[in-house]
Amino acid sequence: MYGYGMGYRLGYYMDPTMILVLIGVMISLWAQGRVNSAFNRYSRVRSRTGMTGAEAAMRLLNSQGIYDVTVRPVSGNLTDHFDPRTKTVNLSESVYHATSVAAIGVAAHECGHAMQHNEGYAPLRFRSALVPVANFGSQLSWPLILIGVIFGGLGSPLVQIGILMFTLAVLFQLVTLPVEFNASSRAIRLLDSQGILSGDEVDGTRKVLSAAALTYVAAAAGSILQLLRLIILFGGRDRRD
Repeated sequence: MYGYGMGYRLGYYMDPTMILVLIGVMISLWAQGRVNSAFNRYSRVRSRTGMTGAEAAMRLLNSQGIYDVTVRPVSGNLTDHFDPRTKTVNLSESVYHATSVAAIGVAAHECGHAMQHNEGYAPLRFRSALVPVANFGSQLSWPLILIGVIFGGLGSPLVQIGILMFTLAVLFQLVTLPVEFNASSRAIRLLDSQGILSGDEVDGTRKVLSAAALTYVAAAAGSILQLLRLIILFGGRDRRD
C-alpha cells in the first residue's frame, strides 16, 4: 500500500484518511488468512481417485476439447496461473504433484481460465486489454500526484491525471472479479461432472476456491479505499490555492 504523510505545501500533519489504508490492510490479511487456512486444511484430504493436480488438469482440458494447452510445474507456493501467451497452465509444486482435494481444486481453477481463453470469454478479453494501462496507471499515479502537488499545488492537472490513472488500476481489480468467480464455478462443475471429485470432496474444493476468491474481493476493496483516499486528499480542495 502507498502512504502519503505530507499536507498541503509539504506541512506535516496527522492524516485521518490513513484509516482507509488500515481497513484495506486488515481486509487483505483476513482474506489471506482464510485462503491459507482452507488450503492447508484440504491439502491433508487425499482425493478418492488419487489423481494429482497435473493429471486432473489434463483430464479437464481434454474433456473440453483443449489439446494445445500444456500443464507444467513452477516453483513457489500457490503461484499457480494460466498464461495465455504460452498457452500453459502453470501449477506450483504443492499442486502439480499433490493428490489432495485442495490441489485438484486449484488446478481446476486455472483450467477454468484456459477454457475462458479458448472460448473468448468477454470479461477475460476486457481484463487482458486493461493489463498494460492498469500497470502503467498503478506505477505512475502516485509519482504524478506528488510531482503535481510539489510544483503545481493541489489544483495541478498532474494531480488529476494521477487520480485518473489510479482509477484504471481500480477498474482492473473490479473486472478481475467476474473472471475469477467464473473460473471457480467452471472448476467445481466440471470436477463433479467428470467424476474427478465427488460428494464432500466437491464441497471441500468449493470452500478452498471461495476462500481464494476473497483475496480478489479484498484487493478490489483495498483499491477502492485507496482511490477514495486520493479523492478526499486531492479531489475536493480549492484549486485556486
